[in-house]
Amino acid sequence: MTVIDDLFAAALAAQNCAHAPYSRFRVGAAIRSSSGTIYSGCNVENAAYPVGSCAEAGAISAMVAGGDTAIGEILIVGDGDHLVTPCGACRQRIREFATPATPIHIAGPEGLRQSFTLEALLPHSFGPDNLTKVKP
Repeated sequence: MTVIDDLFAAALAAQNCAHAPYSRFRVGAAIRSSSGTIYSGCNVENAAYPVGSCAEAGAISAMVAGGDTAIGEILIVGDGDHLVTPCGACRQRIREFATPATPIHIAGPEGLRQSFTLEALLPHSFGPDNLTKVKP
């Protein structure tokens, strides 16, 4: 067993619940918050495509609803031969609750494929620290 086996199991369980009748591309995500609690989410498509939601967005919403506000690490699982990394919007969503050094693990059905830091996936990002109030 590895340190991220519990994240992989949670993301895989969420992926199995995905609602993807149009693309048939199911994605699951699991977050370990800074408190150690694991939150998961899956992609949920909609016939009006722009109103669907990504797995990462669902996991982040679950984390916030659970009372946590910091991502310790996140794992995303998707099918196919290619890495299923977070889309641009989800990279920014992750940035809201993570640091540049936060690990982002990418998995396929067989297990972990590659790990990145948020900085590697979203270099020179804009985040909450950019909006701190400046003293007059």
